[in-house]
Amino acid sequence: MRNDREANPVHGEPDEWFASAKKIYPMAVHGRFRKIKWAILVLTLGLYYFLPFIRWDRGPDAPDQAVLVDLAGRRAYFFFIEIWPQEVYYVTGLLILAAMALFLMNAVAGRLWCGYLCPQTVWTDLFMAVERFVEGDRRERIYFDKAPWTASKVARKATKHFLWLMIAWWTGGAWVLYFNDAPTLVRELATGQAPLVAYTWIAILTFTTYALAGHMREQVCVFMCPWPRIQAALTDEHALNVTYRWDRGEPRGSLKENLKLQAEGQKAGDCIDCLQCVHACPTGVDIRNGMQLDCIQCGLCIDACDNIMEKIGKPTGLIGYDNDMNVEARSEGKSVDYRLVRPRTVIYAGLISIVSCVMLYALVTRTFEDINVLHDRNPIFVKQSDGTIRNGYTVRILNKRPKERDFVFGLENMPFGTRIEVVGAQGEIGGYPFVTVGPDRTRELRVLLFSPLGVDLPKSTPITFRIVDMRTGDTARADDYFKAE
Repeated sequence: MRNDREANPVHGEPDEWFASAKKIYPMAVHGRFRKIKWAILVLTLGLYYFLPFIRWDRGPDAPDQAVLVDLAGRRAYFFFIEIWPQEVYYVTGLLILAAMALFLMNAVAGRLWCGYLCPQTVWTDLFMAVERFVEGDRRERIYFDKAPWTASKVARKATKHFLWLMIAWWTGGAWVLYFNDAPTLVRELATGQAPLVAYTWIAILTFTTYALAGHMREQVCVFMCPWPRIQAALTDEHALNVTYRWDRGEPRGSLKENLKLQAEGQKAGDCIDCLQCVHACPTGVDIRNGMQLDCIQCGLCIDACDNIMEKIGKPTGLIGYDNDMNVEARSEGKSVDYRLVRPRTVIYAGLISIVSCVMLYALVTRTFEDINVLHDRNPIFVKQSDGTIRNGYTVRILNKRPKERDFVFGLENMPFGTRIEVVGAQGEIGGYPFVTVGPDRTRELRVLLFSPLGVDLPKSTPITFRIVDMRTGDTARADDYFKAE
């Protein structure tokens, strides 16, 4: 009986459905793209690890951590910006901006995010740097892994994994610092007094960072991440990608063979088949085979190739950010066309600008007080013995300032003589009740409205509740109805 895993000669299926991952030994390279990646790594990881320790004075009784997600207090702080749960639309706006920025990067230069900014790429770069520091570069690591186990090999392996775990541990520790006061939580973690949830999340993030950046590496990009599949549907022929310029590199051959062909007056390409571009690739891609799903567009193959071109006296740029359309045009002697500004990029940039302006306007014009009103459902209204009608409401006042405030209640659109009662009010000013709301607090109140005596009201009267800050005059309103039938 035929085994389901045997090869299908018609469809060319492989002999094995599953195969073990081949370990990749990327070599160290030097060049402008490697420098860019180092700069981004230092900047992004520096921000991530140390941002929770930056202080920001918000006044008394307010947290002084510059960036903080206060789950217990239901607030998020980013320097001078304070976000309440009711303002979750800012998070929505940020997600839209992130998506549009990702689309724009893809339209301009392919997988820029994957090659330079993705956390998986950044942490994997750091882990590989540690690996090279302990075990050596590509050639040394290959021989080292094949060598028999000795005390020296065990010590070096243990050192590498210890350093990896320390980086992974600090990665998880830094994450939880964004959800509590960082110096306080560090002391609690060091003395064993931190809450269990902090230790749990540190353990989870330590394990995932260690596994993804230390062991799975390129497999995350190739098999787990959906973005390579998505970006293929979003790109076009004008997008710049890391490209092997075959019009100049082919026919490839060793340096000796190419020199021989040139001496004989035959065409020889600049590619000397040294495989340095393959050895430099963190995912093991041979870029000379064209665009591939595994390629994260990091540009390290460009640096590796440029170094070889300089050594053999050839112009650099055999591999560079380009597209197949331009390579084809050069091979035919036509002019190339780099169109960074085109409908796709203009639309993405325009959407980013619009969303940014909307968010900025909402941030600049937002108020620091709010009022929400909920009409009683049962009964909707009550007819008093003197003929007046009473409506009941649950009113919630929101004070977003870090100080106590007094608000005066007012009413709009109701006939003169309508009486308003607020259960728990601190007093009255000019016949209107006022209440005190604590700093960064909400207060729920019971409010009763009584219609004027002898006034016939329609079945439903639109009304507006108004609160006014007694000191600043800042006002908030909420609409509802007064029911009479």
